[in-house]
Amino acid sequence: MFRLAFWLVFFCTAAIAAPFEDSMAQRTLACVACHGKEGRAGPDGYYPRIAGKPAGYLYNQLLNFRDARRHYGLMTRMVDPLSDAYLLEIAQHFASLDVPYPPPQPSTAAPAVLQRGRTLAMQGDPAAKLPACVQCHGPALTGVLPNTPGLLGLPRDYLNGQLGAWRTGQRRAHAPDCMAGIAKRLSLEDVAAVATWLAAQPLPASTKPAASLPRPPEISCGSAVLPAGRQVP
Repeated sequence: MFRLAFWLVFFCTAAIAAPFEDSMAQRTLACVACHGKEGRAGPDGYYPRIAGKPAGYLYNQLLNFRDARRHYGLMTRMVDPLSDAYLLEIAQHFASLDVPYPPPQPSTAAPAVLQRGRTLAMQGDPAAKLPACVQCHGPALTGVLPNTPGLLGLPRDYLNGQLGAWRTGQRRAHAPDCMAGIAKRLSLEDVAAVATWLAAQPLPASTKPAASLPRPPEISCGSAVLPAGRQVP
């Protein structure tokens, strides 16, 4: 409750002080109050980076919060009155931002944990029916247009939390919900390993999402239908 009250006061104060621009940057001040300047990520690791993520992915997540496939009361209340078309405009605004990433925090995990995480991310585990992260999230793990997010530059605790939410059904996506199936096949040890390895990786020179995958993934993932007449890059 204190955190919610703090951010509401912060946002209201900022909104009053800022000159009127009628720009998307100003309209999304409520977003950056939690997700950091220009959507670079909140300082506590709880609010993820949204700057530069694929517009299709951001649009899907805004719909998921509005339509109760993801659960966080503050997000739901913010997006509940907004139309599909306006949510897409918000997504496209943050997708267009190209701002630098901070360096990753060094990991103190055991070498065996990091090696297991790397194996899951880069090769998967066929025996456990676990595809490699790179199969969908791109060879550099920076995401793929138009709908797949990058996995680098995210804190370990956030990655742990999202995989855990899929495991328990607290986070869902449009059918077929491929990540729910993958997360439920991951052991708790594997969740920790892959999250730890991903969070420790440096960002490549180009952090932009790939235009396409080298080959079609072996699994199918659902996505929202765009508003009529709209498209994302």
